[in-house]
Amino acid sequence: MAATTREWHLAARPHGEPTPEDFRLVEVPVPEPAAGQVVVRMVVMSVDPYMRGRMRSGPSYAPPWEVGEVMKGGAVGRVVDSRAPELPEGSLVLTDAAWRETAVLDAAAVTRLPAEEDVSPSWYLGVLGMPGLTAYAGLFRVGAFREGDDVFVSGAAGAVGSLVGQFARLRGAGSVVGSAGSPEKVAWLRELGFTAAFSYRDGVARGLAETAPDGIDLFFDNVGGEHLEAAIGAFRVHGRAALCGSISGYNAVEPPPGPRNMGLMVGKRLTLRGFLVSDHADLRPEFTETVTGWLRSGDLVVRETVHEGIEQAVPAFLDLLRGGNVGKMVVRLAPDPD
Repeated sequence: MAATTREWHLAARPHGEPTPEDFRLVEVPVPEPAAGQVVVRMVVMSVDPYMRGRMRSGPSYAPPWEVGEVMKGGAVGRVVDSRAPELPEGSLVLTDAAWRETAVLDAAAVTRLPAEEDVSPSWYLGVLGMPGLTAYAGLFRVGAFREGDDVFVSGAAGAVGSLVGQFARLRGAGSVVGSAGSPEKVAWLRELGFTAAFSYRDGVARGLAETAPDGIDLFFDNVGGEHLEAAIGAFRVHGRAALCGSISGYNAVEPPPGPRNMGLMVGKRLTLRGFLVSDHADLRPEFTETVTGWLRSGDLVVRETVHEGIEQAVPAFLDLLRGGNVGKMVVRLAPDPD
C-alpha cells in the first residue's frame, strides 16, 4: 500500500469563473485502515457541474467544500486493503471520495459494484450512475413524459442531456430537439437520433422556432436563462418543464435575470418543476434494469470525454464549466487491473 497519496484541496472560494489558483494538489499520508475500513485506490473519478456550487459558502442542497480541505465527488475504485469481510481485496466500489488517488474509508461509506465484463467502471459515474438516473427520473417522473410528446433538451450534448434525448426517443417521443454549443456537438446529436439540433450561440429562441415550429410539450432544462425563456415561449398549453440545472448562471457574480415572459405560464397552464436526483432513489432498480437493457441491445450510445491522471482533474473541471465535454466528463486516475 502506498505510504502517501495525492489529493486536490480547495485553496480559495472563486469569484466568478474558477481558476487553477483556487485549487491545490497536495501529498498526504495514507493511514492504516482500522476494523471495518478499506483502502480504495481510485480508478476513475467524475467532474460534474453541481460541484461549482460546492465551492461557494452558505446553505445549499449540497454542503460546501471547506477551504483547505479535500474536495469530494463520485469515483469508482478498487479495494486494495481490507479490514471489512464484506469487501474483500479486489472489490469494485462506488464512493464519493473522489479528487484523490487513494482513500481509507468506512465500509459503510462505499457501495460494492457488480463485476460485469461488458460494463466499464466509468459507466457507474455516467449512464448507470447519477447522470443517468437524473435523466431517467427527470424525464419520466418529474417531466411526466408521454408517448408522442415533442421534447426540447438544453445542454443536450452533456452527460445528462444526451441521455434524456435518447431515452425520449426510445420511449416514442414525437420529436426530440436539442441545443448544444458547437457545430460538432450539433452533428453528434443528430447521430444519436435527435430529430433536430441547433447551436444556442446563434440564438436559442430562433433555433427553437426553426427546429420546433409547432411548439413543444416537454422541456428538460440543464442550462436556464435564455433557454428557459425560449421554452416558455414555445410551449403548447399544459407544457411541462423538468428543471435540472442552470449552468449558464453558475459563475455569475450577480443574480442572473429571470425569463421575461413568465406571464405566459398562466394562459398556457404550464408546470415548471425543479428536482434533485436524490429525491428519486426509489427509481434506481427500474432505471438500472431498463437502461442496462438498452445498453446491451445497442439502442443506447454512450460517449465520454476522458482526461488522464490526477493532475488533470482541475483542468477537466474547468473545461466542463466552459462546455468542453461531449457526453460524460471523467478523469482516469489509474489503470484498472481487473
